Amino acid sequence: MSITIAETRDFATCLALRHTVFVKEQGVPIAEEQDAFDAVATHLLAQDGSTPVGTARILFQGDVAKVGRVCVLQSARGTGLGADIIRAAIEIAQKTPGIARVKLGAQIHALGFYTKLGFQAFGPIYDDAGIDHRDMVLELA
Repeated sequence: MSITIAETRDFATCLALRHTVFVKEQGVPIAEEQDAFDAVATHLLAQDGSTPVGTARILFQGDVAKVGRVCVLQSARGTGLGADIIRAAIEIAQKTPGIARVKLGAQIHALGFYTKLGFQAFGPIYDDAGIDHRDMVLELA
């Protein structure tokens, strides 16, 4: 694998990846997967050579960078790509003036994944698009 992860303006490709993972695999309704925040988000695209394999978005709100819509195609799972995408998002947040923390809403099955990356869970479990989630935060130094 020859992976690159970078900010992109190729939203159509990011959306196609999200559609595959969230809508087709996880059954999330399209109306809930896409929202108005996509227009103002920073989008990350992971590629294996020229093949798109993962994406995420970052919303900057006050002193918070909110990471969301993190997905990796099934063919690239188990390779560490998801962690690399999160690390790339954290790096962008760290380089953005005024950002003090990174937050995300983690699917319950992924809590351990995010904990290993330094995030701490807080608050109650809640339903997002029919999937149990819990908020997590990483305080930036």
